[in-house]
Amino acid sequence: MKNKEFLGTEPIGKLLLKMAIPTVLAQLVNMLYNIVDRIFIGHIEGVGDYALTGVGICMPIIMAISAFAALISIGGAPRASICLGEGKPKDAEKILGNCFSLQVVVSFILTALILIFNRDLLMAFGASENTIGYATDYMNIYAIGTIFVQLTLGMNAYITAQGATKISMISVLIGAIANIVLDPIFIFGFGMGVKGAALATIISQALSCAWALSFLFGKKTVLKIKKENLKIEAAVVLPCIALGLAQFIMQISESVISVCFNSSLQNYGGDIAVGAMTILTSVMQFAMLPLQGMAQGAQPIISYNYGAKNKDRVKRAFFLLLRVSLVYSVILWACIMLFPGTFAGIFTNKPELIEFTASALRIYCGVLCIFGIQVAAQMTFISLGKAISSITVAVVRKFVLLLPLIYIVPLLVQDKTMGVYLAEPIADTLAVTFTAILFVFQFKKALKEMDKI
Repeated sequence: MKNKEFLGTEPIGKLLLKMAIPTVLAQLVNMLYNIVDRIFIGHIEGVGDYALTGVGICMPIIMAISAFAALISIGGAPRASICLGEGKPKDAEKILGNCFSLQVVVSFILTALILIFNRDLLMAFGASENTIGYATDYMNIYAIGTIFVQLTLGMNAYITAQGATKISMISVLIGAIANIVLDPIFIFGFGMGVKGAALATIISQALSCAWALSFLFGKKTVLKIKKENLKIEAAVVLPCIALGLAQFIMQISESVISVCFNSSLQNYGGDIAVGAMTILTSVMQFAMLPLQGMAQGAQPIISYNYGAKNKDRVKRAFFLLLRVSLVYSVILWACIMLFPGTFAGIFTNKPELIEFTASALRIYCGVLCIFGIQVAAQMTFISLGKAISSITVAVVRKFVLLLPLIYIVPLLVQDKTMGVYLAEPIADTLAVTFTAILFVFQFKKALKEMDKI
């Protein structure tokens, strides 16, 4: 990787394919990375349903860890791409160095907080006496690997931002393959149960982290981590945090919403409803990660050409991303509507849980077919450095719409438990409509601003 000029010269279709395929593959593998624990745990003989529910209750904390990685890196990486497009590589490397240091600091703080407070948090998040032991067993070990999670997620964004998507894909592949191999060994071979799943995860994340850092400290990278850029400067990191705030809100809101879902479902439906929510969350990750992979593949193209003032390429890149995202959303939605029991059966062998989850899945993913619009618009806002617009759509979708609907909808329907799941498609329909309207105005405005510069 000697330069990034190809981002401004290659045909958009070919370029998006080149950038997105490794990123999508990485996200698909990352999906396995995130849910393979739940697949194996759900099939532990005798206690799989309780163990699966216990680990599912850990998800708000795990989501929060990922959200803090996004806060720093997802805001910093587009800014670094824009700097490269403007011909300012030293500024781009300063962003990388500052964000690396900040992520290390945040990792240690999060580790300490999780180890101290995780049991109290997990009980508040919907754990019961049947599931709290499994939840704490998993979380106590997972917390130790927080720094590996933070740096793997964070630094991969900078590898992708410079166009080295194959390198970032390999980073994810290393961890995912290791996790898939180690999980059955630790869970079943050594009889460690959920502790084994957590241990396999942090070892795998450590391997991914080592690969990513070896590239960014090496000689083949465009953006290199250098000692002189490691001192944290407010003028460098605050704009990155401001831009990353939208993605942070999206991910931390997933954590908050997960807590609200679990507590409400525990109230109306008990452990089986919370266990089903663990499966629904896993399927939604299946839906979102490839979409995010395609969007992240488009991000360097849009950011670079925005920085280079190439309006036509920015427009073509966005509309191609939108079309591809919508096609994927529709295909996946159709598969879920036709075969919900198949998706549920991946995570559990309990017939009653499969039957319950299949019904909930059709409701929960009811409007997944239009969600490609939300993801394409959200990432384009970030790629153009439009922090306020990104934050606005993130807040509206989760906090303004979904959070209150989780508590309102069950009061309006006869089946209270299914009413909780119904809040998701109602909120998504309203959110996508709002996002599309806002994007039309803001995208036109951004293109006009490029003409003026």
